[in-house]
Amino acid sequence: MSEKTVQEKKKSGIKKKVLLAILIVFLVSLPGYYCGLTIRKYEVKDARIQGSMRIALVTDLHSCKYGKGQKTLLKAIEKQKPDVILLGGDIFDDRLSDARTEEFLAGISGKYPCYYVTGNHECWAGTEAFLKKMEILEKYGVIRLTGEVAELSIGKTKVRLCGVDDPEINLVRDYDAEGQLRNYQKEMADVRKKLKEWNGQAGRSSEKFTILLTHRPELFEEYVKDGFDLALAGHAHGGQVRIPGILNGLYAPNQGLFPQLAGGRYHKNGTTMIVSRGLARESTLFPRFCNPPELVIIELTGE
Repeated sequence: MSEKTVQEKKKSGIKKKVLLAILIVFLVSLPGYYCGLTIRKYEVKDARIQGSMRIALVTDLHSCKYGKGQKTLLKAIEKQKPDVILLGGDIFDDRLSDARTEEFLAGISGKYPCYYVTGNHECWAGTEAFLKKMEILEKYGVIRLTGEVAELSIGKTKVRLCGVDDPEINLVRDYDAEGQLRNYQKEMADVRKKLKEWNGQAGRSSEKFTILLTHRPELFEEYVKDGFDLALAGHAHGGQVRIPGILNGLYAPNQGLFPQLAGGRYHKNGTTMIVSRGLARESTLFPRFCNPPELVIIELTGE
């Protein structure tokens, strides 16, 4: 056998090994691209809570599809029997049609108290499209929180719910009841003022458990400073790529590479923040890896 033939056989053998290695890596990693809906549950205990309250946190739907008429998502929520649904922004998308979001809202309408805050993608849609999205929410009885504080009452359980627009609200011409353009900083100031009036002081209430519904997890330090007991957020999409136990997110908007607040439970100085990894899938530029979309269920109970 000539030297040339030997070299060709070696090259052929190396190519086969490389292809086999690629195939093995592909097969091993394939389950990581699973994008079926998952349920993630958290329990939050506090002595100020009497009884219990079950919250379904829905964030970053981005008008993505969950079965015909959104039945996969709707049935998952129904099975969990929440007392209230909180919509943490980017329920709509700035590029995809509102049709699937409207199907989802129609499916939950009248069945649960529903509260909503804006995300950045609703704001990125532009003023005309943004206002149409807000009309859809109103059509299905969803309460939008824009610097307000509401009292949620489920049986014996009473908590305060605060909500603010996404900081990108300044991109659209959306006016409040006083004819002023909405502004995130003003809304946060309004929430602080209202809580101070109710509490008799700034910061945490000794009597009422207080929740902040927001879109942005990267502002956690601000929520801690303001003394919220529980902050609920989305936006980070779980960092898109995860390696459980090693990497809790590769990249998140406004946090960059290796985000610290991509998804899960965080705690500091009496404030807990739960960040949903969200429901976006076909709207994302890159596929999710080891990071399936999630519906978050939070059980509030007394200690």
